[in-house]
Amino acid sequence: MEVWLDYSHSKKDDLIDHHQFDKIISETPIQNTATLTYSDESLYLEQKLIGTKIIISDSNTQNDAKQFVGSVDWIVLEFEDWSMIPIENLVAASQDTPTKIAAKIRSPEEAQGAGFALETGVDALIVENNPDIIEAALIVKSQRGEKIVRKVIESLDSESITISAHEIKSIEQGGVGERYCIDLTSLLSVGEGMLIGSSASSLVLVHGETLDSKYVPQRPFRVNSGPPHSYVMMADGTTKYISELKTNDSVLISNLDGKTRFARIGRLKIEKRPFLAIYWHNLFDKPSSIFLQQAETVRLINSSGELVSVTSLKVGDIVLGWNGEGSRHIGESISSKVEER
Repeated sequence: MEVWLDYSHSKKDDLIDHHQFDKIISETPIQNTATLTYSDESLYLEQKLIGTKIIISDSNTQNDAKQFVGSVDWIVLEFEDWSMIPIENLVAASQDTPTKIAAKIRSPEEAQGAGFALETGVDALIVENNPDIIEAALIVKSQRGEKIVRKVIESLDSESITISAHEIKSIEQGGVGERYCIDLTSLLSVGEGMLIGSSASSLVLVHGETLDSKYVPQRPFRVNSGPPHSYVMMADGTTKYISELKTNDSVLISNLDGKTRFARIGRLKIEKRPFLAIYWHNLFDKPSSIFLQQAETVRLINSSGELVSVTSLKVGDIVLGWNGEGSRHIGESISSKVEER
């Protein structure tokens, strides 16, 4: 992590220790110092454009900042009213991208908050020439030890994922709740479904309604996906709560071998239905679960590749799914620890 001094509002005779800072923001270049300058809201390092400054005041300006993730080296955040939530959201959005986040702080407490947001922190703290704030920022830099290394916690591409086996530990009645059917604009084949579950680190492959039953015809465009709190794997590898899904969203479709493709949502059908609560331990021995409608037409895939109705599941059965090592913040994979029960 770096510490930058914003010297642009300082008096010309203010004394500064150039060696404390990784970079200095100034209206004019400072000799033997990495000097940053602004032109309007664009950020330059020795006349080379490296980023942009966004003043965060609401969700719209936060979204403005997010639009630059991946396209600039640095996003500088300043605040009308200090808020940790936009910092956390942008730290999460920028992970595993070339974009770094710098945040201007105005108190020692803000140094700690921004420096360790989501246990990862911003890439630079910006301070004005205030001894207390400078000291706090340098302490946070020391605590970070300049050892933050961005890691790819999981790799998910548009061709394949790693399918895992989950052993069912228990099955319980899950009460009655809002059941979502996800109706797609393309047809599913036998063996295909969506990755869904109550924990973002462990999902099961819920099969599409591609088979006929005695009482209802097949709906080969549909996945009976469960209640609103469940996570769904999206086409870009993020997760969303089922309640957040909307028409034209792209979701990930996988088969039992892990071969994937994308499909778009055409409709969401929501009705009150009884649930079964199904529990397993994931690859990392964390307890995980899914709530699914108690109906014969809702099927998972067992270790032999056979389709099995949730009403026929037994303790000890093995079903196919996916495990992720990391945690999630607003659907994005992050390296900080999040406990889900």
